[in-house]
Amino acid sequence: QVHLVESGGGLVQPGGSLRLSCAASGLIFSIYTMGWYRQVPGKTRELVAAITSDGNAHYAESVKGRFTISSDNGKNTVYLQMNGLKPEDTAVYYCNAHKLTVFPVKSYDYWGQGTQVTVSS
Repeated sequence: QVHLVESGGGLVQPGGSLRLSCAASGLIFSIYTMGWYRQVPGKTRELVAAITSDGNAHYAESVKGRFTISSDNGKNTVYLQMNGLKPEDTAVYYCNAHKLTVFPVKSYDYWGQGTQVTVSS
């Protein structure tokens, strides 16, 4: 059974930093694309950052230059370092593990329970 457990959320002032962690179990971590999404009430969940199994990172335009995604295969953990936080970064942040197989064609997606990030003075 797959489990993704996020931690590191909280309340921070504008301009501050937080580091989110997502510990994964029950899957072969190194072959998944790991991502961080966020969601605010009334809006759809949006991709913030993702890192592929070969280490390529991708970011939403709104967080480029401020957020950094990284992973530690030895610890089955993915991180999101968030610097220069803005009030508009306030959301519930979710960890995602994604894998697409070709034979057969099948998509695997697993989600954590989410962690609240609030940026406010």
